[in-house]
Amino acid sequence: MALLRTLLFLLVFYAGTVPIVLGTLLFSLFAEGARFIIPHLWGRWFLLCTRVILGIRLRIEGALPREPALIAIKHQSAYETIALLALFDRPATVMKAELQKIPFWGWAAARQGAIFVDRQGSASSLRAMMRAAQAAVAARRPIVIFPEGTRVPPGQTPPLAAGFAGLYKISRLPVIPIALDSGRVWTRDFVKRPGVVTMRIHDSIEPGLPRDAIEARVHAAINNLEG
Repeated sequence: MALLRTLLFLLVFYAGTVPIVLGTLLFSLFAEGARFIIPHLWGRWFLLCTRVILGIRLRIEGALPREPALIAIKHQSAYETIALLALFDRPATVMKAELQKIPFWGWAAARQGAIFVDRQGSASSLRAMMRAAQAAVAARRPIVIFPEGTRVPPGQTPPLAAGFAGLYKISRLPVIPIALDSGRVWTRDFVKRPGVVTMRIHDSIEPGLPRDAIEARVHAAINNLEG
């Protein structure tokens, strides 16, 4: 049954994804707002399909931020990378540069304002990331980052990647740490199984803290689903 549900999900979700991505490419050429509205609808479509077809429900503990912030999220699966488009207002998501090479999707993500970064951490790529972040701040958009730098299985707590502290300093935004456990139900296996993804939104952390202090607080918060 789980296999059949997974196959049905892929069929239905991607059947809806194709016109959404193409719509982003087309309408963003003529209507500036379309590059944000259409990805938001895609995120909502994803959450609808995962809930109705796969039986995966999202439980949010705490209040979603409504003001510009640096949103630091635990990364356990592909689930949160799409869901965040529906949860936040015009998010500028920091993502690996390889994703920009995906045909059509990469261009659509760039039009939506994603911040691409080379995980090798070259000086030029970090400067490009900072320029893109400054543009997002100027537009009063939230910046979403997976501060550990990569997707990790449940239970693993690697140190934060170097780019987080730089973004925190240059953006001068408060940080909203978010813990989650999506990796329990949205595993790397092909077959997805029903369950609940818990997303815990912790209290805001003020800007201007020393690097050691902000990294310690964010690392502790994104790995804590207890409050």
